[in-house]
Amino acid sequence: MSSGINWFKFSSPASFYPLAKKLAVGFGTLAVVFCAVGLYIGFFMAPTDHQQGESYRIIFIHVPAAWMSMFIYLVMAFWAGMGLAFNTRLSGMMASALAPTGAMFTFIALWTGSLWGKPTWGTWWVWDARLTSELILLFLYFGFLALQAAIDDPRRADRAGAVLALVGVVNVPIIYFSVKWWNTLHQGASVSLSSAPTMATTMLIGMLVMVFGFWFYSIAAVLMRARCIMLERERNSEWAAQYLESGA
Repeated sequence: MSSGINWFKFSSPASFYPLAKKLAVGFGTLAVVFCAVGLYIGFFMAPTDHQQGESYRIIFIHVPAAWMSMFIYLVMAFWAGMGLAFNTRLSGMMASALAPTGAMFTFIALWTGSLWGKPTWGTWWVWDARLTSELILLFLYFGFLALQAAIDDPRRADRAGAVLALVGVVNVPIIYFSVKWWNTLHQGASVSLSSAPTMATTMLIGMLVMVFGFWFYSIAAVLMRARCIMLERERNSEWAAQYLESGA
């Protein structure tokens, strides 16, 4: 008999709920540590850029937020698609829990991009291919949230949101490759899997540490939000009633 963990049992909200709390605490702690270290490296240890001066330091927030905005959307679409294909309750809950965090990072990416664009381009906003496609991503998140809120039946809301999420996936590669496909003001990628980084090592380390910090934060926030969704949707079940009574 195998002594390994039966991960399939955690596909049930009743089993996943207590595990989510433990994981959220751990990832939340990691998020605080990594973000603190990443910000210290980015703002105090990384050298001044010879072209952009100190204004470039916004990349330590802007770039990780932009990466997370796209990555979370893909994960959200994955869970939504799983729920649509297999009609699993937990999949829809996870997709719903991911959307607010993804929307937040998309907004941060657009906002910090505008702050960076003013000293770099001389304007807060241009209808650049990457900026416009990133703005569309924000609208997709808002559309997903609004569509789910407009439908009273959670299962119908999950299916409708899943269709929108899957259709919107096409926008993610457009965002990523926009600087290659079109002549845009936005600079090309400083970090690529196919070439050496175009930034100083300290800058790269600081940015990657922030990426992990944002990633850990996303996991913690999504798990805590998923717990709330589970209790709300399963409030009439015996296991949820026990947790509601105990306040756990």
